[in-house]
Amino acid sequence: MRRLWLSAVLALALSFSTSAPAHAITPLPDPSPTASSYGISGEKPQPPPTTTATVTTPNNGASFSDSPITVTGLCTQGLVVQVYDNGVFVGSVNCTSGSFSIQVTLFTGTNDINAIQYDDLSQASPDSNHITVNYNNSSFSAFGTLITLTSNYGRRAADPGSTLTWPLLLSGGNGPYAFSIDWGDGKTDLKSQSVTGEVDISHVYNQSGIYKVVVKVTDTNGVTAFLQLVAVANGKPTGSTSGSSGGGKNTTTVVTKVVWIPAVVTMVLLLPAFWLGRRSELVSIHRRMERDLTKYND
Repeated sequence: MRRLWLSAVLALALSFSTSAPAHAITPLPDPSPTASSYGISGEKPQPPPTTTATVTTPNNGASFSDSPITVTGLCTQGLVVQVYDNGVFVGSVNCTSGSFSIQVTLFTGTNDINAIQYDDLSQASPDSNHITVNYNNSSFSAFGTLITLTSNYGRRAADPGSTLTWPLLLSGGNGPYAFSIDWGDGKTDLKSQSVTGEVDISHVYNQSGIYKVVVKVTDTNGVTAFLQLVAVANGKPTGSTSGSSGGGKNTTTVVTKVVWIPAVVTMVLLLPAFWLGRRSELVSIHRRMERDLTKYND
């Protein structure tokens, strides 16, 4: 009996010595003095846009003989609207005042146009309504296919003073090709490309803001294509930002100056001039009266 009691006490002691309390915290190992430092970065999560853009023009079923055409619609303020034609990205624009307007190049034949909105995290909204239009231009039959200019990026960003590079994809037409890139800050670049394929364009913005970029390409036969994009120079937009859909506006300050010294001099000289003029008039009257009186006495 005594042995059983000792065995139970021993087992109980061993259980307390080998098990840690439920609230015990395992200490972290001491950092090594030679360990490297690491930075942590992340993005604030937010739900994707739930509202959809609405394409209002052109009308469904419309036919065109000229390209590009203007596509307009309704959108959510602050989001980027990307327009697609037959599933191909054909341009982007920043939504301002709840609406958008953009020029897009059409494909020969049927064009199925829709728009998708994107937030700052490149999260997409549901598709907009689809508009189907037709494009027929017999003049292109002599030149072959139309030019298609697209990109995997509707919006690109870089810090002011850093190079913003934009990869484009060119197809169709006949080389060589001439590019004209309006960066929206008053600067335009020209470049040439001998063959189709990937084309990189780049630019350095000096000031923060949101800029509308318009790329025009023309082949050896004069066939053209357009692509409108949204460029972002990171930071708070300044008042001198131009060509941007969300940038500041140029202001003109009118300064009114009152020239008071000439006015004072004029007032000082006005009284003597009036007195001299009045005296001259009186002298003339007296002389006339004296002449008349002399004639009368004679």
